[in-house]
Amino acid sequence: MKRYCLTLDLKDDPALISEYEEYHKEIWPEIRASITTSGIVDMEIYRFSNRLYMIMEVNDEFSFEKKGAMDAGNGRVQEWETLMWKYQQAVPGAKAGEKWVLMDKIFELNK
Repeated sequence: MKRYCLTLDLKDDPALISEYEEYHKEIWPEIRASITTSGIVDMEIYRFSNRLYMIMEVNDEFSFEKKGAMDAGNGRVQEWETLMWKYQQAVPGAKAGEKWVLMDKIFELNK
């Protein structure tokens, strides 16, 4: 299995951050299905202040291109992404329109 780590910022507003966390206590069933059918085996999101870190473990069938194409054709996923953008903002250095940004691994203890 392969692991990816991504980052994204939330808007620095306690009320919006609270709402965002509420949505993630029980994500929509269609969002869960889009995650698991794309080859993502496990996903965790951590928050410090308004910075988010996502850790994804994926199987051999997963690719960001395949996931992007699946999401683009799924109206419910697009609705979720539009709603989530109310709470999110790009991290410094992200490309225009880029939300979650892939992080580079710089250290591994057991390698």
